[in-house]
Amino acid sequence: MRGVRRRCALLLPVVLLLVGAAAGPEGPVVETDRGPVRGRTHGAYSTFEGIPFAAPPTGPRRWRPPEPARRWEGVRDAGAPGSRCVQLPVLGSGGPVGSEDCLYLNVTAPAGPAAGARPLPLPLPRPRPRPVMVWFHGGGFFSGSGDAYRPDRLAVRGGAVVVTANYRLGVFGLFGHPELGGAPGFALADQRAALRWVRANAERFGGDPDNVTVFGESAGALSVCAHLTSPASAGLFHRAIVQSGSCSTTTPPSALLPGLGTYEPFVPARRTVEEGALAAARLGCDRPSGVLDCLRALDARTLATPDLMQRFSLVPYGDSTLPTEPRQALRDGRFHRVPVLQGTTRDEIRLFLAQTLAAYPMGDESAYRARMERSFGVATARAVEAAYPVSAYPTPAIAWATLLTDASFICPTLRDGAALGRHVPTYGYRFSDRDAPDFTGLPPVAGLPLGAAHGFELPYLFMITPLTQAQQRLADRMAGYWTAFARTGVPAAPGAPQWPPLGASARVLSLAPGAVGIRPVDGRAEHHCALWDERWPGPGVTTAR
Repeated sequence: MRGVRRRCALLLPVVLLLVGAAAGPEGPVVETDRGPVRGRTHGAYSTFEGIPFAAPPTGPRRWRPPEPARRWEGVRDAGAPGSRCVQLPVLGSGGPVGSEDCLYLNVTAPAGPAAGARPLPLPLPRPRPRPVMVWFHGGGFFSGSGDAYRPDRLAVRGGAVVVTANYRLGVFGLFGHPELGGAPGFALADQRAALRWVRANAERFGGDPDNVTVFGESAGALSVCAHLTSPASAGLFHRAIVQSGSCSTTTPPSALLPGLGTYEPFVPARRTVEEGALAAARLGCDRPSGVLDCLRALDARTLATPDLMQRFSLVPYGDSTLPTEPRQALRDGRFHRVPVLQGTTRDEIRLFLAQTLAAYPMGDESAYRARMERSFGVATARAVEAAYPVSAYPTPAIAWATLLTDASFICPTLRDGAALGRHVPTYGYRFSDRDAPDFTGLPPVAGLPLGAAHGFELPYLFMITPLTQAQQRLADRMAGYWTAFARTGVPAAPGAPQWPPLGASARVLSLAPGAVGIRPVDGRAEHHCALWDERWPGPGVTTAR
């Protein structure tokens, strides 16, 4: 849709304000609280990219909470994204890319008069403000960026103002050390700074600062979980969407590689602090005092190693901003009372298994059983194998991916849904299109088609890769559901099947193309959640009955 000429209404010989600002021949201008920005118009929507929402966290600001961006003089060009945060390439080799000067966000808004605009000279009615959706990207907290997601469909079909934001990653975003007084969680602090920017500026882009939805996938979903349970995030959002990263997501040991322990995305702050002290010593900054000064003097490439970027990719809890592990906070009812929409893809783990299967093969039934015993223990493995016999699946790899998806993603998400649903309106989904386009760039793996793998719902919400006509229709329905939820707290799209609330029956909406592709299913029954609740609800968890 980029490059499409403006709608005829904008050719009228009157002064109309486009997306809350004067629309000149070079693009619309919006006056933000830090200064004016000039965006770009693409027919039915406009974009404003590379807007700084905080000061660069560089030099002495490394490992400090985000500070307000400085005001600028004149009109700042917002026609291109800002730098991505320092990270390593996801695929292939090479050194770190990006910059520490990376706290930028992007706004995509439907074209047309904004809520705060006062069109002249015609006495046109004041438009209603639009719902605002703030997207936190995935990438394991060590990769990714906001500009990788084009929310054109959500803005045009759903009438939402969509903000995508960067946040510090890896050792720059989740580092801890005694001299810091703990592990402040700078990545989450950056996200809160972006939400405060939205509160101050949403109306200028036609959005409603009193109707903000936070949504994210993978690490972005874990971020939303953290904000749901963080006192520091109170009042910054009004609805939440959690995609493929519930508060209870966890993976058993040796599930993907023999040397991997249990994956838990939230860890005690003291563990992060201990890791930080060890890392400082390895970097030559082991001294009685002034450790942070020594570390801040190091260049970004020295810090952005694979070890440090991934070692500091777990979210610390145990301080005033995130007092309790999020899954426990949900079970205790200690979270912000906002409607929640959450879900998973049907084949989450296939993406991760495809990246490790060559190093840790599973060629036959004995290898399948051995890995099961290694991950769950002998007694639980027998019960699991009875529910997931390898003979019921085309290959052992598909059998393993299926049970691990249920144990690590789908059933934990449904447990969270039950806890949420006791207090707030909650809706669940399962993205089920096993013919979804593969946009990962991974080479095919024999015996393991990716199906509806982790992240494969993203092209149905964002403009990432082409879709078939049937998939496009599903994408339009999903955009309708998502933006309706952002607008009202209920995912009810015109002409779309009704989405039931997530109740005791654990009815989730299965999303797939075709005449009967969108339908309620019993998530707990289809994914053996009674087994997982009893046998493996996650390390250290006792499931409330």
